[in-house]
Amino acid sequence: MSIISRNFKTPVLIFSMLIIWNSSIGQSTASSPKASNQPGELSCKPSSPKLIKRKEAVLKSLKQQILETVELSDGYAFKFPGTDKVLDELTEFIKTERTCCDFFIFGLSISGDKSEAWLELTGPEGAKDFITGELGLVE
Repeated sequence: MSIISRNFKTPVLIFSMLIIWNSSIGQSTASSPKASNQPGELSCKPSSPKLIKRKEAVLKSLKQQILETVELSDGYAFKFPGTDKVLDELTEFIKTERTCCDFFIFGLSISGDKSEAWLELTGPEGAKDFITGELGLVE
């Protein structure tokens, strides 16, 4: 074997290994864990007037800040600015909604660079209609 062919094989081997390694990053075969609910009724439970008022105020503010909406098989995902103020509103929304609408599953994905936040709102059959009709988050 000549020096040229031996020296050529090492970089090719390293390059091939890097391609395989890079293509496998972020492609886990296991899905990320998600919360689940006990089977129950798809209805909004009565809340105190104070809670209803707080929910309406937060919901009104969040509706104005939705940047993008993605329809999911069991709900919707909403993109928001990733500011601390929006994160506070999103957590307040989740806290009020789970008090009255315990059938929802809430997912929150927040970028570390504060550029965006995604709220995933899903649930059993009928949840999508509830999101559009009762919450008015989708036009």
